[in-house]
Amino acid sequence: MAEVKKISVDVSKIRTAIQAGIPLIITTYTLPHEMELYMTDVLNTFIDELGQSQMKDCLTYCFLELVNNAKKANTKRVYFEDKGLNINDKNEYKRGMLSFKEDTINNIKYYLKKQQQEGLYIKFLLQTRNNKIKLEVRNKSELTVFEYKRIHDRIQRGLGYESVEKGVSTILDSSEGAGLGLVIMVLVLRRIGLTEENFQILSENGETITRMILPFSQKTTQDIFALSKTFVDLIEGLPEFPENIQEINRLINDDSSRMSDIATKISNDVSLTAELLKLVNSAAFSLPSPCHSIPDAVKFAGIRGIRNLLFSIGTMDSLMLKDDSDKKFLWDHSYKVAFYSYNMARNLCKGDKICIDDSYVCGLLHDIGKIVFENAHPSVLKKIEDMCRARGLSKDLFEKLVAGVNHGEVGAMIAEKWNFPEVIINVIRYHHDPLAAPEEFRKITGLVYLADMIVHYGEEQVSYEQMDSDVLALFNLDTEEKVALISERLLKSFREDK
Repeated sequence: MAEVKKISVDVSKIRTAIQAGIPLIITTYTLPHEMELYMTDVLNTFIDELGQSQMKDCLTYCFLELVNNAKKANTKRVYFEDKGLNINDKNEYKRGMLSFKEDTINNIKYYLKKQQQEGLYIKFLLQTRNNKIKLEVRNKSELTVFEYKRIHDRIQRGLGYESVEKGVSTILDSSEGAGLGLVIMVLVLRRIGLTEENFQILSENGETITRMILPFSQKTTQDIFALSKTFVDLIEGLPEFPENIQEINRLINDDSSRMSDIATKISNDVSLTAELLKLVNSAAFSLPSPCHSIPDAVKFAGIRGIRNLLFSIGTMDSLMLKDDSDKKFLWDHSYKVAFYSYNMARNLCKGDKICIDDSYVCGLLHDIGKIVFENAHPSVLKKIEDMCRARGLSKDLFEKLVAGVNHGEVGAMIAEKWNFPEVIINVIRYHHDPLAAPEEFRKITGLVYLADMIVHYGEEQVSYEQMDSDVLALFNLDTEEKVALISERLLKSFREDK
């Protein structure tokens, strides 16, 4: 027997997907054994990176059951087509299933080749968000009504059994092997405390989608919250905003202040003056002639524009990573996302002045959790390390959870300590899961999410299919061609702007 060629797993790619909250997607048409092994290795690596090894055996079994069911479903479609049978007719379905197993086993290469020619894919998706793992298997064929009922009957029956042994001894399906496997899968999920609420089967838009949403263990969830809160509490030494910026912010929040008072205060700071003039002379304001007057610039920018300018400059002054090329990329990425967010807002959110005004600062500060973590004093990290040891966690896992998986929540906690506006706090908290944001902030959060994804897309770190289709739909970006065009134009403008 020929040795199966092993496909190596790119661990760095898995870590990037975990940190960015983007899905890992693997597509196959015939599911050869080496691809099945590769998918299993990716799943196990993903689980290990999240410190959820207690799920490994359960998820491996569920994955193998689902992906092989998906393969069989696709094969069934081409088999019925080849035999001239209507798979949606109950009587013809029964007749076809009598010979399906034997015929396909004896001529499997023919049917696998045929389903590949017809584009009947199998997709395996893994993603983590909000302390949960999403595992999804999709195949390019919709369930018939009676297949759908049959599967749900098996799931409900599985929920009624007390153990795997009881299920095996009770259910034996002579025409289709999926019945027993589904029962066992439901029982296996129950062993780790999951219910039917964690499991979905959908059939839509030409696909069958089997989805499992699995929460981290209760201990991990508690550890993440405790470590995140402790980390934020320990960094009392967060640099204060420069005094001049604090003074201007106090003026802005004082109803008795006049615009002229704010203009005078800004005029006393060379860097603020330069940044304000740069802002009002940008393409955003489309002034007929350059503005050189600070009082006029203050009027053009308005209170909201000045406040956002202060948060941007104050944060950068406080957290800028100096003389550290290994960490400077965090700010470089933030600048790029800010630029993309603002320019996308002008084109995709026309008429929404608030979204346009807030887009730059929200894009700039979306990864503040990561930036603060990289800037944390060694003494803070030492205390966290001690806490991890006491909880039986590795420091490496803490960094993955707090600086990676949970950096949005950490960043939001920090933004709350700095009294940032609600819009900035919510964008930071939900920028990897914008549809979970409060409705009033969902649009701008989705915008920053897309800007972040399009930056990664232009750097060939994510694909179009890894982007959240519901968020894309919010902005009518329903084809990759549209996203690719935006990416190309923004990258060109960003380079010219620099």
